[in-house]
Amino acid sequence: MSRVGILPPGALGVSFFYHLSDLGRSIDGQVTMLERRGSASSSTLRSQESFQIAKGSEILALPTATILQGDLLSCQAQGTLPEVLLVCPNPDQLLEVVTDLVELIVRGGVEDLPIVVFSANGIYFQRLRQAFIEKLEEATLFGRLSDLWPEPMGKIVGRLLRGVTMQTGLREGSGASTLYRPGPRGLTRIAGGDLESRQRALAILTGRGGWYELAEDCSPTRIEFDKALVNLSSNLMGLLLAIDDQGHFQRLSLASIFQPQHLPRVRELAFHLNAVGKAVRAYSEDDDVELLISQLVESSRLHQTHIPSSLQWVGMMLDLGKLEAKMPPTETWLVDPLLFYAEAAQLDDAVQYFRTLRDTLIQKLQLAIQAKEMANDRGAK
Repeated sequence: MSRVGILPPGALGVSFFYHLSDLGRSIDGQVTMLERRGSASSSTLRSQESFQIAKGSEILALPTATILQGDLLSCQAQGTLPEVLLVCPNPDQLLEVVTDLVELIVRGGVEDLPIVVFSANGIYFQRLRQAFIEKLEEATLFGRLSDLWPEPMGKIVGRLLRGVTMQTGLREGSGASTLYRPGPRGLTRIAGGDLESRQRALAILTGRGGWYELAEDCSPTRIEFDKALVNLSSNLMGLLLAIDDQGHFQRLSLASIFQPQHLPRVRELAFHLNAVGKAVRAYSEDDDVELLISQLVESSRLHQTHIPSSLQWVGMMLDLGKLEAKMPPTETWLVDPLLFYAEAAQLDDAVQYFRTLRDTLIQKLQLAIQAKEMANDRGAK
């Protein structure tokens, strides 16, 4: 069976591993997790005997030595590169991964490049692919690679796929006490690249029991925008509702977030996101924003008890006293690109809307931090 690599072993990566290894029952070395090169946490992870993964009320202790491989370049040297690589770090770490992918080609040739499925949250695929091409051309300019145009470059870029995922997961604690909590099996839609790479990735991942499908009629940017509407309406809007004007925080489910009285806010979000999507041709002029909203609301009804991941994360960071008054990573890599595209398209109303959304969330997080500190002070007296 073909090897699958997951980079890195964070909350989302462990969730992918958990479901691709039959809920942790199939530890056969064919699905492994790879480290980010130079990651400060890698040595700590390697020193642990096991990964602690929550399976309902049970805690699985899965062997680190079997699960955790080195970084991409180490795997290349050892001859253990995966055929399919799921890449799901924080979005601001994606460029580091792209640099290593280019280095794989420099050291070993085109055949050493896995089929890469970028699965981190955010709107970034087109810009990331362009950065990848620029780094390849830079390597050619400095004589580290022979000329890749026209045929080799098409084959290389064809292996870069976008996997927009509904998979969730949380990580609690740090070091040896880290506990991973995979969410239920979530759908990942694959787009981009060439048809051969998409079909091969689908066959391998579904063959391991993963829930994947091809988004044949959608561009990577289109499915990124579709997922942005889901994430922003449930996670960002959820946070705004979960923190009241006094800073009191509660973990709201989708049933609470998508109440009828809150739907005008969701509609406003969808309107501006749709306008930006049309400006960058993620959506066509025929795309109906009301249809997008109705699909979103219907999806929320199917998962009413689900607490969005950003609300779970903020609640955990509040309890640990580590929450900061700044945009969480997932929201940053959705709102910032939307602002960038809105400004480029001179959509002034959308620019103001997303700026206000960002600033309001930061203010709410600051209120939550202050309320938590005051509650702790009262408890200490």
